[in-house]
Amino acid sequence: MRGVMLEGILLTRDQGMILGPISLILGKLLNFIFNIFPNVGVSIIIFTVVIYICLLPLTYKQQKFSKLSAKMNPEIRAIQEKYKGLKDQESMVRQNEEMQTVYKKYGVSPTGSCVQLIIQMPILFALYRVINSIPAYVDRVFYALSGLAQEIINSPEGIKTVTGLDVTNKLFKHYINNGNFNGENALNSVIDVLNKASSSEWDLIGKISGIDTVTFDSARESFERFNNFLGLNIAQSPMYIIKSSFETGNFLLVIGAIMVPALAALTQWMNTLFMPQSNNKGGEPDAAQSMMKSMNITMPLMSAFFCISLPCGMGLYWISGAVIRCVEQVIINKRIDKMDLDALIEKNIEKNKLAEKKMAEVSGKSSLSDLAKISTKNIGGSAGTSDESGRSHANPGSIAAKANMVKEYNEKKS
Repeated sequence: MRGVMLEGILLTRDQGMILGPISLILGKLLNFIFNIFPNVGVSIIIFTVVIYICLLPLTYKQQKFSKLSAKMNPEIRAIQEKYKGLKDQESMVRQNEEMQTVYKKYGVSPTGSCVQLIIQMPILFALYRVINSIPAYVDRVFYALSGLAQEIINSPEGIKTVTGLDVTNKLFKHYINNGNFNGENALNSVIDVLNKASSSEWDLIGKISGIDTVTFDSARESFERFNNFLGLNIAQSPMYIIKSSFETGNFLLVIGAIMVPALAALTQWMNTLFMPQSNNKGGEPDAAQSMMKSMNITMPLMSAFFCISLPCGMGLYWISGAVIRCVEQVIINKRIDKMDLDALIEKNIEKNKLAEKKMAEVSGKSSLSDLAKISTKNIGGSAGTSDESGRSHANPGSIAAKANMVKEYNEKKS
């Protein structure tokens, strides 16, 4: 079984309370796709398309918020300018009320975009876990390597050879040195190494004495057929492919490996071209606009940095996802641009009026101005007594005290 959680050994399935179940569901989906298209690279592309289609409702809400934000930002900035420099509580309350009115008018929430991102983050982390641990979730890849892995464990010099490979992680060697390398732990660890081994490292494994030639050839043929995508091993990182290809003189693989982070950066930059832009004509750029411009530069660079050190499978997912987002963004932009904004605003105003009316009916409470008109003589004994002018001496913190405060405020305003 592959359900044992071993920190640092990528083959094992994630057993976390949040990411574990999500990873298991996504892994079953990838396994289903792989059984139809038995190539890891092709399966990751189709897998990415399916995932982004499922996330489309969340993406639409997020992009709708961004698009409407670009349209309503001038009104928000006008309100901020109106109350600029006013720090008293009354002005701050009025500013917040006016801004909330604008948000309601456009039917968006100031935290709407953040909520969509928070919902998507566990899914994206689980996707990384699944794609980075293909044998843990795709049965055919696991069983293609398990027979050879068991023979390596049984061979006197097998573990010694595998431990000396560059692709072998430090935790693997730690288990060896501390005597924890046994049973399922050992099998999963060796399969993880085989899944990331280069062609030259497979050649070294083939020279281990005691390994059946038929078993080795079958495992290698299946592995190369499953993991090969345009000449690249999906399980290896571009950095590792570049390094090993320079040593063997295979410069075509070097070019192919460089293309992964380069395309990741390019497609990420293309995404920024279709993102809604802030409508700030003739004014100084606001903080959000400046941050967006900064992210448009840093995000493509970060994509290239991550994709050069992560397995090519993650880079392929990154590129596929960026292309799909570009297509989705074009469709969403056209749909939102066709929206009748005046009709949307009118609909939201009516919707808010109905919501306020229902809330008033349910609560049965009057407004503060009505509350101020209520004679505090009718409020219970805890409210206090009245003086000759009819104004009650309410106990601090009582309802009557609050009613008096509102009444005094209204009288001053009058």
